[in-house]
Amino acid sequence: MSDLLRRISILSSTLSFFPFVLISTLKPTPSVFQPNEYADAQLQEIVRKMRERATVYKEKLKDPVLSSPEGSPTKKPPPQPKEEKKEEKIDDTEVKPEEDHYCDMLCCKFKKTPLKKYMEYLQLPDSIDSYTDRRYLAWLMLVTVAYNWNCWFLPLRFVFPYQTPSNTIYWFTVDILCDICYLCDLLIFQPRVQFLKGGDIIVSIYIMIIVTFKLTSALQQLDVISVLPFEVLYFFFGFNPAFRANRMLKHNTFFEFNDRLEAILDKAYIYRVIRTTGYLLFILHLNACLYYWASDYEGLGSTRWVYDGKGNMYLRCYYWAVRTLITIGGLPEPQTLFEIVFQLLNFFLGVFVFSSLIGQMRDVIGAATAGQNYYRSCMDNTVSYMNTYSIPRVVQNRVRTWYEYTWDSQGMLDESELLEQMPTKMQLALAIDVNFAIVNKVDLFKGCDTQMIYDMLLRLKSIVYLPGDFVCKKVSIVISFK
Repeated sequence: MSDLLRRISILSSTLSFFPFVLISTLKPTPSVFQPNEYADAQLQEIVRKMRERATVYKEKLKDPVLSSPEGSPTKKPPPQPKEEKKEEKIDDTEVKPEEDHYCDMLCCKFKKTPLKKYMEYLQLPDSIDSYTDRRYLAWLMLVTVAYNWNCWFLPLRFVFPYQTPSNTIYWFTVDILCDICYLCDLLIFQPRVQFLKGGDIIVSIYIMIIVTFKLTSALQQLDVISVLPFEVLYFFFGFNPAFRANRMLKHNTFFEFNDRLEAILDKAYIYRVIRTTGYLLFILHLNACLYYWASDYEGLGSTRWVYDGKGNMYLRCYYWAVRTLITIGGLPEPQTLFEIVFQLLNFFLGVFVFSSLIGQMRDVIGAATAGQNYYRSCMDNTVSYMNTYSIPRVVQNRVRTWYEYTWDSQGMLDESELLEQMPTKMQLALAIDVNFAIVNKVDLFKGCDTQMIYDMLLRLKSIVYLPGDFVCKKVSIVISFK
């Protein structure tokens, strides 16, 4: 009888965990106890399910990302041995082609990437994200090189006598290559670039529809004008570079390349300084071309002011342009009315251009060192405050050490200032990448709901302590008064 009571107690205790257990009525005789085989089977089944449930809980606790420790309702049956052998054979057949791509050269054998992977990487997608696709950035760099070729060499070839009938074929070949880059950019790449229309990102595989839709903008119209073939006038007026002046209207690609390149560089201010210097050199280049044109108009060597035709014509004219725009002085005085007007315009243009470029250079360098200037200002103000109130030297040294240690460790004093202007979704993405690995190591948060962990990550703030400081004590008593 005691055995029956023990079995009934076990069965009743498990009913709270498994409501779906079937209970069979037992009718024991008053004299002799007959054990029920069906009840034994049910009890064994209950024990087996409890062990499985405990195993599932242990597995779910090891994964902190899952919000619920409940197991999936359905489970796939284990694969049969025959199917595993088939899968292994298939995998072997897939691995073999990759292992066979080797190249023998000068007694050396090395593995090379299959041509198929290169073709997959070079294949253009139906839509291009101009902010993240590095292949599009490389293409913009190629178009920018073609654009700079036209901007620098078209004025040079139009003014200086560097284009002769003997080397015309070389200039014409490079011009054709630049035109091919322009056409490919207009017909192949630009139609695939995603753009915004009414707050929606337009992504479509119908290239002609996108081209027709995007041609409504003024920038696209300038790109179309820049590829118009005015070179047909060569047959009537000769090979004159002035007919290619419309190629200089494709400035949209140049500025887009600058914006995309600055977005991925770690130290973008260095590129900004180089770009501003390039602007100054290009303006000096144009001024040198104008000076040679003015000298040719007045007659080479006709007066002391014009170019005398000796030495390297481009370097001599460029030297004159530098001294004029930067207003160094020491140049021959103009003689004729044309020379006087030309010199006055150069002086006015030099004052305006040089002052604006110098101001832009100052802004670039100031923006690059803004963080360090803010750090120095905060440290100086703190030191002045401590000296005003006669803070002990020990405390002052620790405060200075904290400023220097914080700046050296993270490059800023407060990380939260960078995240305040971002939307919550962006803040969460950065917080997960920075702090999720730290929170994941804490046993207290293992098995917690994912949304609770995300909310906690958004409220974490970075605080820097000096080496040796006590952040918290193991045994601390907190008394709260209600």
